[in-house]
This record gives sequence, C-alpha cells and structure tokens, in this order.
Amino acid sequence: MVIKEQLIKKSDFLWEIPKTFRDDMLVPAHIYALEEMLDDLFGDRSLEQLINVTTLRGIQKAAVVMPDAHEGYGFPIGGIAATEWPHGVISPGGIGYDINCGVRLLVTDLMFDDVSDRLEKLSEELYAQIPSGVGRGGSIKLSLKEIDMVLKEGAAWAVRNGYGLEEDIDHIESNGVLNNADPRSVSEHAKKRGNDQLGTIGAGNHFVEVDKVDNIFNESTASVLNLHKNQIVVLIHTGSRGFGHQVATDYLRIFLSAMDGYDLHPPDRELACAPFNSPEGQKYFDAMACAANFAWCNREVITWEVRKALTNVFGKSTGPIRLLYDVAHNIAKIEEHKVDHKTMKLIVHRKGATRAFGPGRKEIPADYRETGQPVLIPGSMGTASYVLTGTSKSMEATFGSSCHGAGRRMSRKAAKREVDAPQLQQKLRGEGIYVQAGSYAGIAEEAPIAYKDVDIVVETVHKAGIAEKIAKLKPLAVIKG
Repeated sequence: MVIKEQLIKKSDFLWEIPKTFRDDMLVPAHIYALEEMLDDLFGDRSLEQLINVTTLRGIQKAAVVMPDAHEGYGFPIGGIAATEWPHGVISPGGIGYDINCGVRLLVTDLMFDDVSDRLEKLSEELYAQIPSGVGRGGSIKLSLKEIDMVLKEGAAWAVRNGYGLEEDIDHIESNGVLNNADPRSVSEHAKKRGNDQLGTIGAGNHFVEVDKVDNIFNESTASVLNLHKNQIVVLIHTGSRGFGHQVATDYLRIFLSAMDGYDLHPPDRELACAPFNSPEGQKYFDAMACAANFAWCNREVITWEVRKALTNVFGKSTGPIRLLYDVAHNIAKIEEHKVDHKTMKLIVHRKGATRAFGPGRKEIPADYRETGQPVLIPGSMGTASYVLTGTSKSMEATFGSSCHGAGRRMSRKAAKREVDAPQLQQKLRGEGIYVQAGSYAGIAEEAPIAYKDVDIVVETVHKAGIAEKIAKLKPLAVIKG
C-alpha cells in the first residue's frame, strides 16, 4: 500500500505515484489534491484502486483522481482513465452502477426577494411534484416498446412527448443522446426496473435544490451563462435509477466470465473488463448508452416537473425557466485527445468526474464555445455549490475532466450514527434552508459532516487550472428521497 512519503509532489495541487511503484503499472497515477486533503485519501482504498486502474490494458498517459475522491467499486469515485480505441479495455467499474448520474442547472428570472417569503411553500410543491425515495416510481408508465424508444432517443423522447422544450436539447452534453444505444443489448429485467422511473430522483445523494447565486467570480463568463447575483436557480442531481444499476450488474457478471478468454487478469475482480472491440465490450457500450439516454430523459422529465412546481407557486411572474447545461459524471465516451503530442481516439472513463472541455471544442454548445464547457459542482445540502468552466489546461492534463462534487468522507452508516436528523433539519431551517425528505435516515446520510469541504475541492481544480470558478450558489430549498 502506498504511503504519503512515496508520493512525488509535482505542484501544490498535483501528486504522482510513479510507474515504478509496482511492477504491473503501465502508466503513473496522478492525484489532484491540496496537501491538507491528502489524509482523507489514505483513510480508504482510493489510492490502491487508482494504482490498480493503471494496469488496465491500453491505458494512456496516467490514471487520474480528483480532489473529491473516495473509494468506489473497482475505480475510485473521482477517477478518470482513458484507454486506446479500439483495442483497449472498457470496464463497468470505471463508469459505476448509476450510469450517467449527472447534474443539470436551470436558471430563472426570479430574484431572491421574489421568493424569500414563499420558500417553504416552494419546497413543499417541489416535493409534491417530484417523486423521490428508494424504488419509488413516477406517473409515467412505459411499455417495453415505449421504453425502447426512450433508450434510443434520450432527452428528445421527453421533448417529443410534451415533457420538455426543444431548446433544452442544445444545452445537454451530447445533446442528451448517445447514438450507439441498442435496446437489444439490455435485459428485459433492466427494462422492467425502469418502466416507471422517469421523472424520479430516487434516494442516496440525489436531490433537487433551489439556490440563489451568492457570488460571481468572473463577470464576463457569468454574463454569457446568464448568471447574476441573487438570481434563483435550480440544480437537479440524479441518474439512470434502477435501470442503470441493472445494466451494470448484468454486464459485470458477463465480463467476469469473459476475461479469461481475453487473457485479462486485473488485480481486482471489481475491475472486470473486456476489449472495447470484443462482442462483450461492444454490447456493454451499447447498453451503457441506453442507460445514459434513460438518465438524460429522466432529468428532462424532472425539469418539466420543476417548471410546473415553480409556475404553481409563482404563476406568470415565474417567467422562462431555461436550461443552462446538463453534464454526466458517470460515463464512458469515445473522444479525441493528445497523447505525447499525437491526437488519439480514446475510450475515456469518467466515474464521479465531470467532462470539462476547454474553449473551442466542437462538442460544446455554440453559445459557450468561447468560454469553455460549463462544469456543475454540487456540494452537500447546507453547503455551497459551484459553476465553473473547462479550460485548455484540462484538455492537456486530465482528458478534459474535472471534479464532480464535494466527495464523501464518512460512510452512510457512520453518518446515521453521528447525526441527529431532526436537529439537523431544524438547524438548516434556521439558516434559511428548507429540507423536504422522505425519511430522517435520508437526511442523516447526506449531512454536510459526511462530505469533504466543497470550497477546498473547487479551489483545488481552480488553482490547478483545469476548471475556472465562475459562480457560487447558496442552497435555499432541498428535496431528497
């Protein structure tokens, strides 16, 4: 196991475990963290998992972890790895069980003074409109034929069926659809798990949150993003629900059986993988795309529910509710990046990491192409969230990637033992934050004490130059499962 003294300090925010640390490493491991955050990484298996990732066949440049890192399944959460296309491997552990868990930010013309005396009513209305909780379904019930259309079309299905706006599509990563999605690669069991889950947030760390813009760091970029101080915005954080979980479960089983046939023997069975161009690799990639599309459609339907709730409370004075951007942070994508000054096609795994493309990339919406891609970093309830933009440096150093949140520092069980949920709810209310949740357990698990300091996490990526701070958001109402 690596110890702190074995890390090579490359800068105040970047540390390296060299390729020589272990015989089976193919590339070094890079850790983005201010020194004060390193101790958290030695408290679990994050760095051991990161070193294991460096052994994956076809991996390029380095395995990377962000400052919000913590132990995950196979890959550490906060991990990024790129393998050579098409012969390198694809690993479900590098994407996670909640495929295309992601965040979207809605912006309004409402100001804090417009909503301050109706925040409790707004939180209650949002809780009524948006189904939440473990296994809870929504009002949309899909036949197997209809769910296949969702898996193919992604967010466009919601727009086509009256649950979204055409203008939203331009401001979703990949326009809300991965075109290689093939419903035939998905089990009937997975489809049945997803047939009533569109428009639902589930439980765990997922939420819908009303915020006000508390601080602006870059006025010119904030203006391009249509952000200004004291403006009311809404964050949505959820993914592919039980559907994506079942896709991951199905293919981990398949990959574990297939690895011997490809002479693949990763140091951890949780790193089960297959060559991208193998039948198993291709079927998983197509199934993963289905789950990603389901998640984008889910967040689009939740946006429809948010719009309805805001209009129910504020009527015509609500004005337009626009989508600033939607980003995935559990996904694998085929992208082009420079490796040793040569442009290569890569299979980029991001698990608990946000794409953060710099200015000029064609994948960014035209109106953001000069500023860089919006990067949305939610904190825990009761703490700040942030809007950043990607940079040219991120393209060079991290395959165009940044952190995705605060990052857990305490297990859910430990948080439930330590946190008095009713007391926390009252404390937050005293701070002007209204929390609506299905259970006290859900509040305790997601208490601010269970997470790292999001301000330090964001400061790390900002100082590292891989994402630039644009705005800070303060929570006002939080809806959880």
